[in-house]
Amino acid sequence: MTTDESRVSLRRILQRFTASEAEIDAQELRRESAQCGGIPAQQCSRGQLVSVAGRLRTVVYTPRTNLPTLEADLYDGTDVVTLVWLGRRHIAGIEPGRHLTARGRVAVRDDRKVIYNPYYELDSPK
Repeated sequence: MTTDESRVSLRRILQRFTASEAEIDAQELRRESAQCGGIPAQQCSRGQLVSVAGRLRTVVYTPRTNLPTLEADLYDGTDVVTLVWLGRRHIAGIEPGRHLTARGRVAVRDDRKVIYNPYYELDSPK
């Protein structure tokens, strides 16, 4: 092992010990997202057709008189993409903490990245 390799290894070990739980969780989510072939949410831009993978942070049903919506925030360790299903009150398996991969076209609403009526695959519970 060269001196540079040992420095890199030591740096990784020290980062692991000094990192907060949230930072470690974000690193793990980034790694899992990359393994699923997802594009980092941070790199997604308006109009782009993407596949993003991560964990659902929140799931909210918004009752509206004309069109109910189900919204879920998907976090992949880099950024959040809000998934919106129009006309849905509940979808089995869509719950906080669940891992999934979603595909669709990115829109921007209130400075947030949004995918409307995404195709999705639920990942097996961990």
